[in-house]
Amino acid sequence: MASEKAINQKKKEVEELAEKMGKAKIVLLTDYKGINVADVTGIRAKLRGVNAEYKVIKNNITRRALESCKIEGLEDKLEGTTAVILGYEDYLEPLKAIYEYSKDNEFYKIKGGIIEGKVVSVEELITLAKLPSRETLIAQLAGALLGNISKLAVALNEVSKKKATA
Repeated sequence: MASEKAINQKKKEVEELAEKMGKAKIVLLTDYKGINVADVTGIRAKLRGVNAEYKVIKNNITRRALESCKIEGLEDKLEGTTAVILGYEDYLEPLKAIYEYSKDNEFYKIKGGIIEGKVVSVEELITLAKLPSRETLIAQLAGALLGNISKLAVALNEVSKKKATA
C-alpha cells in the first residue's frame, strides 16, 4: 500500500497539472516512444520559444487531472508512453512544432488534444497544423485585396481614357 506521503505527492501533482491544463490554450497528448534525449531536448527548446512546455507524466496522474478539469474523451489515449504538451499563449505554434517533428519521426505520434477546453481528434489537430501561419494568411489576404484594387484602378483608368477620347 502506498504511503500517505506518496499519496499526498501524487495529489499535489494532479492539482498542479489540472491547474496548468485549465490555463492552457492547447493540451496535446503524444506518444514519445522511440525518440532519444537529444530529440526531447530539442522539442522542449522549440516549445519554450512559443510559451509551451513538454512534460512526461504518468498516465494515471494525467487521467486524474483531466477528470479534475471535467474533460472527457481522452481516457483511451492514456495508454503506453504519453507526453503532455501545454501551450499557454497560442495553440497553433506548439501544434505546428509537434506536427513537424512527428512528420520527421515515424515513431512519434499525436494521440489527441484539447484546444481551449474542447477535445479535438487527431485528424482535426493535423488539419490545423497544416494551416499556414497567421502572418502568411494575412500576407495572402493583403495580396488578394491588392490584386483586386489594382484591377479596379486599371478598369477605372480605361473608362476615363474612353470618356476623354469620346
